[in-house]
Amino acid sequence: MKKFSLVDLVIIGGVLIALIVGIYTAKHFRQTADKQIEATSPITFQVFLRGVTVTGENFPVKKDDKTFITIRNVPYTELTVVDVTSQPRKTLSPAGRYILVNDPSQPAIFDAVVTITDTAKITKDGAVVGGNKIKMGLPVTLEGETYKFNGTISDVRVSNDADVKDSGENVNVG
Repeated sequence: MKKFSLVDLVIIGGVLIALIVGIYTAKHFRQTADKQIEATSPITFQVFLRGVTVTGENFPVKKDDKTFITIRNVPYTELTVVDVTSQPRKTLSPAGRYILVNDPSQPAIFDAVVTITDTAKITKDGAVVGGNKIKMGLPVTLEGETYKFNGTISDVRVSNDADVKDSGENVNVG
């Protein structure tokens, strides 16, 4: 019988480790990624765009348009815009009492909330879209024919389907 070299021992060890991991996975001691998905459900999420400069007459993002979304600098896909709310930047006016008025020093600066819909995989940690967990504070980029805006997700709502389980995270069901 010939002596084993160091390379032979490393190969035998790797094969044994692979067998052990395979057995644990087959016996359900270890969960694979597809076992963690509890459901697939439509979701809507809102993207807050702060300080967008628009000198034209109309805000370029429109309801029912398609917008290409990039999540964490990774291109994802085109999604449908469900709703758009945009307002000029506001400031306090001390005229007798304090009220919010359009800021005359920044007439072309807008704050906007864009609501988008998609289908997500629902896990214990929340909704997953394009391999990314969709949670408040996540940076996204919205891009259309005439615009490219950076924003953050400010709200996530999972559809109220019967097969969706609430994960206990800060995901609003409604």
